[in-house]
Amino acid sequence: MSKQISLAEALSYIKDDMTVMIGGFLGVGTPETIIDGVIKKGVKNLTIIGNDTGFPTIGIGKLITNKLAKKVITSHIGTNPETGRQMNEKELEVELVPQGTLVERIRAGGAGLGGILTPTGIGTLVEENKQKLTIDGREFLLELPLKADVALILGAKVDTKGNVYYDQAARNFNPIMAMAAELVIVEAEEIVESGEINPNDVMTPSIFVDYIVKEGN
Repeated sequence: MSKQISLAEALSYIKDDMTVMIGGFLGVGTPETIIDGVIKKGVKNLTIIGNDTGFPTIGIGKLITNKLAKKVITSHIGTNPETGRQMNEKELEVELVPQGTLVERIRAGGAGLGGILTPTGIGTLVEENKQKLTIDGREFLLELPLKADVALILGAKVDTKGNVYYDQAARNFNPIMAMAAELVIVEAEEIVESGEINPNDVMTPSIFVDYIVKEGN
C-alpha cells in the first residue's frame, strides 16, 4: 500500500505546540513544500530542532520570520538575522548546541539511549546546568537525547513504501531525524514504485517513514 498522501492531510498531523525536527543544512535538503504549508496553515508555538535557521526566506528561516516558533534548538543562527533579533527581544528561545553534539543527541533519541558523553563545551557556557562525569581522568558533559513529535524530511527519490534515497549533501540531518520522531513525513522530489530503488541506495528504510508528500504538491 502506498504511503503517499496529500499536503493537506500531511498538515493535519502538524499541530500547535509540537516539537518538530526539520532536515536540511542552510536550506539544502529541507522540505520547502511542507514548510510553506505549515506557514499557510498558521501552526504556532512550535519547538523546532534543526541544524540551523536557514535564511529569512529559505528553510526553517521562513517559520522564524512568520513567528511560528517559540523555541529553536540549533547549532547556529548566523545566516538569519531575524532569529537573532527575536532572541535578543525575548520573542524566541534559542538553545545553541555544538553541531556534533546536536547530531549525536538526535541519534541518541532515535537509538533509545539515555544520552551521550562529550568533552565539547567543557569550560564554556555550554556546560552550565549540565551533569559532568569524569572517566579515566577526563571530564565529559552528559548531553540528553532529542526526540520530536514530527520529523519533516526531504528525499530525492522515495518509493511508494517509503524507502528513501537522498541526493549527495542534501542527505545531512535527514536520516537521523527520521529515526527520532514519533511521526515521519517525507517530502519527495520524485516518487517511484516499490522496487525501483536499488536496495544498496536506500538510506532511510521504509519502516521509519509514515507518510510521503510530493514536492510542489
